[in-house]
Parts: sequence; structure tokens; C-alpha cells
Amino acid sequence: MNLKNIVGVEIKELKNHSDERGFFMEIIRNTDSFFKEGFGQLSCSKVFQGVIKAWHLHRIQTQWTYILSGSAKVVLHDTRKNSKTYGTTTELLVGDNYSPMVYKFPPGVAHGYKCINGPMLVLYVTSGVYDLTDEMRIHHNDKIIGYDWL
Repeated sequence: MNLKNIVGVEIKELKNHSDERGFFMEIIRNTDSFFKEGFGQLSCSKVFQGVIKAWHLHRIQTQWTYILSGSAKVVLHDTRKNSKTYGTTTELLVGDNYSPMVYKFPPGVAHGYKCINGPMLVLYVTSGVYDLTDEMRIHHNDKIIGYDWL
């Protein structure tokens, strides 16, 4: 796993409280400093094994993502020209069989993932409600980012 720090990207490690009945895990509290941008919308997505969803970013909103089931290789890329980490790409493995975590990325950081164990259920929270004018897409094979998803 190649984990480089991108300014504004945060990972919150989660505590799994399990017993013979199952488990309980808090993901985000409104009092977390990690969640200071606030709540706008909660969404869920189902992704099938082998599917690549990339690149997606916001102009204004912050996003927090948690893999409910399945697993993914997540890749983040800093597109903010005024950022100290402009052009930096980082990877992390999340979901089943990995340490439980939720990850946060700010506006201007491109986000993508490949489902490596699916189907995968993805839970995400944004700091604002869905707004098509806030959404930006970059093709998964973008030559400027130059990331090899295979």
C-alpha cells in the first residue's frame, strides 16, 4: 500500500466492538474534528467486483467514505494547483479484511476506487446535498494523472 499524505485527506481508524452476537462500530460523530465540515447528505452505492469508478471530485463539498462490505483499492489524487501536495497520488486498501476506517477527502482531491472483493457496499457522506454543478469527473485513464488501475 502506497500511502502518501495529501493535504486535507484524513483517515479515521474505527473501533470494532464485537462479541458472539455480531459487532457494533461508530463511523462518524458530529462532534469529531474529522467531521467539522458538517452533514449534507448520506448515500449508498453497490459496486460489483472488478468495477473501477474514477475519477470523481467536488468543487465545494467534502466527502467521507466507508466500505460497508466488500473491499476496494482506493486512490486519491490532488488536483489543487495551489496545494503543497499538488499532483500527489495515494492508495489505500479498505473494507473486509483490512483495518476498519473511514476516509475523508476535501474539494479538489480526485477520488476513485476499484472493487477488489465484491459486491461492495459503499456508504458516503457529503458536507452538502447533491448538486450537479459541484461534481467534476475525470476519465479513469486520464493521462495527466497517469494511474494504472490494473
